[in-house]
Amino acid sequence: MIDDFLEHVLGGRTTEVEEAVRKAAATEIMPRFRQLAAHEIVEKNGPHDLVTIADRAAEAHLTASLTALLPGSVVVGEEAVHADPAVYEALRGDAPVWIVDPVDGTRQFVHGDPAFCTLVALAVRGELLASWTFAPALDEMAIAVRGRGATLNGQPIRSGSPEPGEVLEIATSHPDYTTPDQKRALDGLRVEGVAPRPCGSAGLEYLSVARGDVAGTAFSWEYAWDHAAGLLLVTEAGGAQTTVTGEPFRITGGNALPFTAARDAATAERIRTLLGGA
Repeated sequence: MIDDFLEHVLGGRTTEVEEAVRKAAATEIMPRFRQLAAHEIVEKNGPHDLVTIADRAAEAHLTASLTALLPGSVVVGEEAVHADPAVYEALRGDAPVWIVDPVDGTRQFVHGDPAFCTLVALAVRGELLASWTFAPALDEMAIAVRGRGATLNGQPIRSGSPEPGEVLEIATSHPDYTTPDQKRALDGLRVEGVAPRPCGSAGLEYLSVARGDVAGTAFSWEYAWDHAAGLLLVTEAGGAQTTVTGEPFRITGGNALPFTAARDAATAERIRTLLGGA
């Protein structure tokens, strides 16, 4: 069923989706970059959880364009779910789902840092089919299609494996978003040969893993819009992912946390073990 969907429904639409993502960024995000007024920035759940007029406008733009490209599809977007948590349940339904984070790294965007991106993934019945990671201020577009590999600006990318003895740089959840148990698990990474650090934009951290610049991630939250695009990107670049219990991460939720995505299976297993995996 999944292969049929890829061939007959998604088909050549990867380029059309790329164009839709680029247009949303050019229309709604970049004109506001370093131009935001104070009233255009709002705290949602605290000082590190921000939303701007760009987030909301870009998500609305993508919702219209993506559902037009694929009639019968629905959108699970970060801002829509914030307004109505029931929207998240579409991930468990039968309709194709576009998973959208309009501005991943809103804190960076607000502070004029170019390290933010737009994330779009397409899933059916919890299975990831394709993803687009676009950093408009950096002019980087990464695309992954299930079973067909990953590209960055049109060129294939591979995550490769860390060199023997290489210190493993691991992007981790910000301490403000971890429970005491999760903090203890993440503290397991503080060993010789491993260099954990707080993550920036999750989407760009996944891209760094996929291109072999960062060894892996260790995240303690599971919102699909932050992880769906990046997990497929890492997988299609040759990497691996696992939850702390050894099970694959499910975009529909209910995962054992923390979880990791890494350059290769051996690195993923090492991170999992350090996080307290049995």
